[in-house]
Amino acid sequence: MARYTGPAYKKSRRVSFSTLETGKELVKRPYGPGQHGQGRKGKPSNYGVQLTEKQKVRFMYGLTEKQFRKTFDRASKMKGVHGENFLRLLESRLDNLVYRIGFASTRRAARQLVNHGHITVNGKKVDIPSYSVKVGDVISVKETSKAHPAVKASLENKLNRVEFVNYDENKMEATYVRLPERNELNMDINESLIVEFYSR
Repeated sequence: MARYTGPAYKKSRRVSFSTLETGKELVKRPYGPGQHGQGRKGKPSNYGVQLTEKQKVRFMYGLTEKQFRKTFDRASKMKGVHGENFLRLLESRLDNLVYRIGFASTRRAARQLVNHGHITVNGKKVDIPSYSVKVGDVISVKETSKAHPAVKASLENKLNRVEFVNYDENKMEATYVRLPERNELNMDINESLIVEFYSR
């Protein structure tokens, strides 16, 4: 299945959830897209609730169904709570951390930065957005890309960062210091519903 490249606002409205984590998508039109978006909807089935939850997270991180399922299966082999491990793996993706650090204003923009070779991990260029960053790894903008206008604009607008990333403003680099705790991630996500969806 191809990656969705259409309007992010439309996807957010479809699942009634801010996939950009800003809330802006639902301010003006907090209902589904299309001419029937405001129509009455019946109570969703258990399957419908689980599917919506899965789609919320998939759209948020910008993964294809195949990538999403592969990450979910990988989380099942780890020690601990399956759903929480799954979210931690998603947060450990390079494109996500580039977004969390503030090198890009959205995950989609972060994925493009990585694809175009502007990002390094431990001093080596990595152009794979799904690259799994390990605790202790240092993520930075390539020396020749530090004046990139999109990167500079995004950093200027970054007001706060997650605590599991340490950022050095002078070096324009960040260290992934630890795996995130569940309470540091989006509390509007119910990962247990995703586990139930794939356990059917």
